[in-house]
Amino acid sequence: MRTSRYNAQSVQLTLVDWAVVALYFLFNLAIGFYYKSRAGSNISEFFLSGRNVPWWLAGTSMVATTFAADTPLAVTGMVAVGGIAGNWLWWCFVASGMLTVFFYARLWRRSGVMTDIEFSEIRYSGKPAAFLRGFRALYLGIPINCIILGWVNKAMVDILMLVLGVTKLQALAIVIGMIALTSFISTLSGLWGVLVTDMFQFVIKMSMVIALAVFAVRAVGGIDEMKAKLAVIDATRGHQGSVLNFVPDLNSAWMPLITFLVYISLNWWATWYPGAEPGGGSYIAQRMLASKSEKDSLGAVLFFNVAHYVLRPWPWILVGLCSLLVYPELADIQKAFPHLDPKLLGNDIAYPAMLRFLPVGFIGLMVGGLIAANSSTILTHLNWGASYLVHDFYQRFIHKGAGEKHYVLVGRLTTIGLFVCAAGTVYLLDTAKAAFDIILQVGAGTGLLYLVRWFWWRVNAWCEVMAMVSSFAVSVTLLVLRRSGIDISTHYALLITIAFTTLCWVLTAFIGPQTDRRTLIEFYRKVRPFGPGWRRIREAAGVSEEAARATHENIPLALLGWVAGCTAIWSALFTVGNVLYRRTVPAVALLCVFVVSGLVLRYVMNRLWSDSRGRA
Repeated sequence: MRTSRYNAQSVQLTLVDWAVVALYFLFNLAIGFYYKSRAGSNISEFFLSGRNVPWWLAGTSMVATTFAADTPLAVTGMVAVGGIAGNWLWWCFVASGMLTVFFYARLWRRSGVMTDIEFSEIRYSGKPAAFLRGFRALYLGIPINCIILGWVNKAMVDILMLVLGVTKLQALAIVIGMIALTSFISTLSGLWGVLVTDMFQFVIKMSMVIALAVFAVRAVGGIDEMKAKLAVIDATRGHQGSVLNFVPDLNSAWMPLITFLVYISLNWWATWYPGAEPGGGSYIAQRMLASKSEKDSLGAVLFFNVAHYVLRPWPWILVGLCSLLVYPELADIQKAFPHLDPKLLGNDIAYPAMLRFLPVGFIGLMVGGLIAANSSTILTHLNWGASYLVHDFYQRFIHKGAGEKHYVLVGRLTTIGLFVCAAGTVYLLDTAKAAFDIILQVGAGTGLLYLVRWFWWRVNAWCEVMAMVSSFAVSVTLLVLRRSGIDISTHYALLITIAFTTLCWVLTAFIGPQTDRRTLIEFYRKVRPFGPGWRRIREAAGVSEEAARATHENIPLALLGWVAGCTAIWSALFTVGNVLYRRTVPAVALLCVFVVSGLVLRYVMNRLWSDSRGRA
């Protein structure tokens, strides 16, 4: 077994490092108190910042929220197992994100709802719509939200155990204290405090991951030395493919080509996952709804996709590649950190283990950056989850007609309650990845429904209920089969779930109870969805085709923007990668692709923004 040629030494935090961490917490508290009075004025301010958020702040908050303590661990783990191409698990969602930009962002803003769950009662009718709204408020607001918070904080527990050399119980106590402080800030400041805190946290986080990448690459001898040593690792695999390939080869030992094809062809539109929902949803929808105009909602989602997929990945990837050289075997991590619980050993833990290459002061900034990553996600999920429980359940079904101050108070109390649940979930979760896999599997197959419901009048509330039930049933069945010894690979399990779930909800659209015609007409007039799927309702509403063409989006133009946006983001992503690896010819070629697609994207955006002038 190979051993690391690098000296094993523990990560040590000095007084300077601790001072940096303390300053970070004080700064966050100051923001919370600054926005306290503004957030307490009414429920719209508390959950949607008065619908007055500019695009750059909403977009930055989106990307900051998706950057949690578990994210760099997950990305470096993907690199360690599947090479750079392993990141297609989440790179494929570029296509979904750009669909939101060009087809859904303005529709969300026009809907005027406070949460994406409230959408159920403006799109559907009767008791099924009310049931769907109440059920999803509780389901997403408590168990799903707390599982997400649990795995995010579980990652932070693992990091603290490694960095500080503390026990699991001690690390858990520290994390619960951090959750309590973050909950206090969210309770005070509402969404305004979350947004402004996210903006500063994103700057801190990106600065620190870039610094760690620089020091990690320097520790292994530079880019050229890193590439040469990785080539040796590739040679030991005995198969085609390189860890540095952006797309897997046919017989790649790092990532099977069929897995890549499933990701790029199915995963992005068929899978529901918080933060990457087809058509937008959860806190992405919350930011769009909080934007001050349709133009700002569109710009926010575009900025999010650029920052999320182009700016963030490469520092993590570089650290992941360096960790393959520093810790070629799990035994090397155990040797470097003998106090580490063996249950924590895995590819993900290599990221915090690389912190030992940072100089004094930078370690504190990095720990502060990881805390910032953790805090931004917690802040958003507490505020987002409370919005569901207060607006879509308590105010809708328990206590109607109370004053704004009452609902703000309930929102703050609900935030505290979610803190308690999240803290308990951290203790219960054994592995963060297990929770991630459960949600990803349960959400498989529902994504297409969330895309189609805006553009086809036949989709009804029972379609959503059937999609959730069937997806859950298939997921449980597959889990039982796996535990019975029947091994079904991830991509085949995904295909089975998508096919069965889609069949169930499409049949329900035709044979299930239909949405009340008056509700459909009101929804059409309010949101102005476009396309042939609303022809019957448009005729019932008395809107001529000429009037529809004059006020509605241009579908070919939106499709052009979608293709140009995906091309621009992927070409920019791989241009940066080729520049880092000093591959001049592909870097120049991809840069040309980026410039052309970027110009087309700018043209489409200017047309869309021009069309949205004067709309709220």
